Amino acid sequence: MLNFILAFIFLFLFIHYIIFLSRIYYGLLKLKKTNLQILPDEFISVIIPFRNESENILTNLKSIENQDYPKNKFEVLYVNDFSDDDSVELLLRNKSSENIKVINVPKDFSTNAHKKRAIRYGIENSNGEIVVTTDADCIYEKEWLRSLLENFDHQTGFVSGPVEFIENKKLFSKIQKTEFAGLVLTGAGLIGSGQPTICNAANIAYRKSSFDEVNGFKDNLNLSSGDDEFLMQKISRDTNFKVRFSLEEKSIVKTNVNKTFRDFYHQRKRWASKGLFYADRSLVFKLILIYFFYIGLVVQIPVAIFLSTFFWLTLLNSVILKFIVELLIMNKGRKILFKKLSLRTFLLTEILQIPYIIYAGLMGSFGNIFWKDRHLTR
Repeated sequence: MLNFILAFIFLFLFIHYIIFLSRIYYGLLKLKKTNLQILPDEFISVIIPFRNESENILTNLKSIENQDYPKNKFEVLYVNDFSDDDSVELLLRNKSSENIKVINVPKDFSTNAHKKRAIRYGIENSNGEIVVTTDADCIYEKEWLRSLLENFDHQTGFVSGPVEFIENKKLFSKIQKTEFAGLVLTGAGLIGSGQPTICNAANIAYRKSSFDEVNGFKDNLNLSSGDDEFLMQKISRDTNFKVRFSLEEKSIVKTNVNKTFRDFYHQRKRWASKGLFYADRSLVFKLILIYFFYIGLVVQIPVAIFLSTFFWLTLLNSVILKFIVELLIMNKGRKILFKKLSLRTFLLTEILQIPYIIYAGLMGSFGNIFWKDRHLTR
């Protein structure tokens, strides 16, 4: 009887996960490149929050100043979130464009909201009708802003753009690039399937009117993360605006991989911390089922050893089919977006992904978070 119950549970979790992956794959099939090829009439505000980014800020500034976009149609606001290095001085000394400003978040402005307060302060001091947010450790193609904004029509309220890791020769960086590409494609596929769930704040754009319509970050200012996903989900759920994903290669934002496993762990832990706070409780339940699927993969090992060898078969089938479907998703992603993505580390990434998701998910839900030299709760 116990064998039957466990087999049923593992099968149910597996089927749910395969359905989830299938939704991503078919969502990718539904995505289409924009054929608008016209810029929005609205004035644009690019908001770049930063804290202690002296290593990256000038590279970021250079790629921002090189944008092939009419200077009179956009502004850039670098928002200083209490940096204690020379990031501000570097910006002020090196910026050459009049449409680039550097502003400082006041000490008493939303003191617990961290990055969200920097973005909100930037929005409150911006002139644009469309807001673009990105990070200070990112670099962009010359046509990044143009290609991202070409996705806007009058029905579009939010655009999620692709982000890609810049790998080096180390194996750890190649694994990160592969795994991160999978996350970006997951977000793209879910948008394509009509269920916007995840995106990355390093490359998003939205109408200020849609931001105001859903009260911005008001209901999640207590959380250290989620300035991207919570907003996208609310705009999709609570307004008549559409959410789109930009399939244009030129709209890809690039950023460096995490230098150490500690940095990688804290980044993923921070991202995992927001899942339990999604407003859509059915979505939270689905994510919990996916998390238990990963736990089930590990649990089936001792169950097979101590209870029944039958569970070696269930484990093997789960791992192989998971690998096949996820490989199909990655191959599709290479065809439509990440043309130069190598999948040489895909098998190793698949193996390492299981324990990292279990551990990061657990610690992200219950532990504190370390980010930008700050110890945060959630």
